[in-house]
Amino acid sequence: MHRVEHVMGFPVSLRVDDEGIPPSAADAVFAWLHEVDARFSPFKPDSEVCRLDRGELSARDTSADLREVLDLCEEYRAATGGAFDVRLPGRGLDPCAVVKGWSVQRAADLLRAAGATRFCLNAGGDVVTAGGPWRVGVRHPEHADKLCTVLQLTDGAVATSARYERGDHILDGRTGRPATGLLSLTVVASSLTIADTTATAAFAMGAAGVEWASDRPGCEVFAVDAERRVLRTPGFPVAPAESRAA
Repeated sequence: MHRVEHVMGFPVSLRVDDEGIPPSAADAVFAWLHEVDARFSPFKPDSEVCRLDRGELSARDTSADLREVLDLCEEYRAATGGAFDVRLPGRGLDPCAVVKGWSVQRAADLLRAAGATRFCLNAGGDVVTAGGPWRVGVRHPEHADKLCTVLQLTDGAVATSARYERGDHILDGRTGRPATGLLSLTVVASSLTIADTTATAAFAMGAAGVEWASDRPGCEVFAVDAERRVLRTPGFPVAPAESRAA
């Protein structure tokens, strides 16, 4: 099974290698992601996030899903000393840095519940895999047609935060200014919730974020700093020459 849709502003591709998984499993994945986009987008005036931000909803009136997301936002804000913050002064509430990984991981859980054991779910370059092994390339931060590394995943997730797609879009919440100490930072973890949020939070911290992310339980890191130096934790799963392509 192979399917691609555009959701939340980026392409989401799903490949399932199991036999007998019904198309309804993919339907459920993409229905969930479209639901998340409608409910949690800071760009849609009628979303739950925008209604909360305007004061039309109280915190206790929000859904359990949004409370879970906001709890994660607060966890990472505290852990980074405020560098990661979804409530920057002069800006609306924007939990996208948590919502993306959290929602795609939930989608992967739906696939597992449907019986899928060998799949790759790729959401704009952030990936959840099962079975495999799968090879996942990490784009070079300065050359769109090159990779800076290729890693191997079996059951896990990988996410990259960088400046090459959207420019200086990640801000350091302590200063309100763009985080520029790194060119890219990739995190491998057991879930995309952890990998994606850790990558964004670490990038917001600048160069200090590499060590911070490396110290997070279960996280392996590959980073390129502003001086073009490559930093990699010993356990980062660099791919051998042979394995399944993602």
